[in-house]
Amino acid sequence: MDIWKYFDITHKKHIVCNPMNKDKLERLFSLLDIKPNSKVLDIACGKGEPLVRLAELYNISGIGVDISPYHIKDCKKKKSERIPDSDIKLIKMDGAKYTPENNELFDLTMCIGACFVYGGFTGTINALKKMTKPGGMVIIGEPYWLKDPPEEYLKISGINKEDFNNHFKNIDIAEKEGLNCIYTLVSSHDDWDHYETLQWWSVYDYVALNPNDPDNSELLEKIEKAKTEYLLYGRDTLGWAIYIFKRQLQ
Repeated sequence: MDIWKYFDITHKKHIVCNPMNKDKLERLFSLLDIKPNSKVLDIACGKGEPLVRLAELYNISGIGVDISPYHIKDCKKKKSERIPDSDIKLIKMDGAKYTPENNELFDLTMCIGACFVYGGFTGTINALKKMTKPGGMVIIGEPYWLKDPPEEYLKISGINKEDFNNHFKNIDIAEKEGLNCIYTLVSSHDDWDHYETLQWWSVYDYVALNPNDPDNSELLEKIEKAKTEYLLYGRDTLGWAIYIFKRQLQ
């Protein structure tokens, strides 16, 4: 089935499309203290909650980029309902292909939960850093290993051990690339459980409401596999953090 249809169905009930609860995000947003009219870029913006919330709090101008037609539609709806007069532009395209007009630099760049866009964490650091003003902020959401992943987990999930780092290594990589880590948000088991199990709920609801969808058998197969991976291995092996960095002035 279409991958973006799959993500739309599995994340239908989510406000944010990652394992971080809304209260923690709200605490982070309140700490940022962004100046009005600051320019913000959100790559793989999902349903647009971070970008919209920053516009509500700080009257920023911003650009949200996402390849999913479903998520861009959600973003536009959220913008029209909550910040209709804001200077927020939403673009449907592959985030890796986005380049700022006239080499514009942003006060804040974000990629929360989609480092695959740039081939991994290091690639994301380098891409966002180039689009961020000296002294500006970079926010990245990324998994990390809580412990060495069992071979069984790697085999059934298709993840390679090298795909992710540990928590320290994520920060170390960024700081060696000219960023200073100033804050982190780390997901709890409860955050992860909410994120994962809400996907199960969404899938079963969808199948019940759309019994004739030819993708249902594949959809159920995928969610049952995801459920097994998470409960047997992922819950105790894979962590998640949102990292807040400042680009060094030099």
